[in-house]
Amino acid sequence: MQNRITELFKIKYPIIQGGMIWASGWKLASAVSNAGGLGVIGAGSMYPDILREHIIKCQKATNKPFAVNIPMLYPDLDKLMDIIVELNVKIVFTSAGNPKTWTSFLKEKGIIIVHVVSSLKFALKAQDAGVDAIVAEGFEAGGHNGRDETTTLTLIPSIKKHIKIPLIAAGGIATGSAMLAVMVLGADGVQVGSRFVASEEASSHQLFKQKIVEAVEGDTHLTLKELAPVRLLKNEFYNSIQNLYTKGATKEELIALLGRARAKKGMFEGNMTEGELEIGQVSALINDIKPARNIIVDMVEEFEKAKQMITLL
Repeated sequence: MQNRITELFKIKYPIIQGGMIWASGWKLASAVSNAGGLGVIGAGSMYPDILREHIIKCQKATNKPFAVNIPMLYPDLDKLMDIIVELNVKIVFTSAGNPKTWTSFLKEKGIIIVHVVSSLKFALKAQDAGVDAIVAEGFEAGGHNGRDETTTLTLIPSIKKHIKIPLIAAGGIATGSAMLAVMVLGADGVQVGSRFVASEEASSHQLFKQKIVEAVEGDTHLTLKELAPVRLLKNEFYNSIQNLYTKGATKEELIALLGRARAKKGMFEGNMTEGELEIGQVSALINDIKPARNIIVDMVEEFEKAKQMITLL
């Protein structure tokens, strides 16, 4: 299964694990990399010293390539970048910010740069900034999302027509057949988030993992668009948001309700009522919690079976 993405990252399968906050620590990243994909440490929920610890542990747990994902809206970016350079991390995914800010700095250090976008406009900006590849994420995805609500199946062919660098599809992908579908549309690989949150190695709380397994169609919703669009599992906190909306809530009232550390409270600490539970629509297709290696093996096997079925049509 060799293509531009496997060649760029020096991996066996074009499967990239999403750098989800509170789920993507060194255990998950190293397990995915050891299984032939590209593991990603999610630095969005990490202070600099915590990121350092996770990188060092990941380097000890795998001799395969892995990456670090950094949302650029977080503080201490300069410290995070210095640690990445110091510890010789080879691949960095950036998101939630201007790709021009750090691309040149990192590329001068020989680091491969991938930027996450949710629209053609920002894909072109990322390409112009000199990134090596793009993740195009449809609004089916969990967590923070694009404001245009463009679906993955629309976004991928739209961007593919206008860029020359490798393209990675994200949002709504948890199976081998979905992987094949987006690759037929022009993607060179896939980024998988929600499926890996419900893995044994994910650092997310066991109660959150079980909540994902129990989710059915319609259990997630994109909300808080006035602040930063985010897809959440419906719970008491989500209901509180909706109640404020019915009362004509102001942006300030929404910020006050959100408060601090809502995501940590839910996804990491296991408060299923008052916590923010970020997960994608594809959670309705996730029925078990299993090792990351098994997730990749299953995806690859289903991908090959789906490809054979297409040739028989």
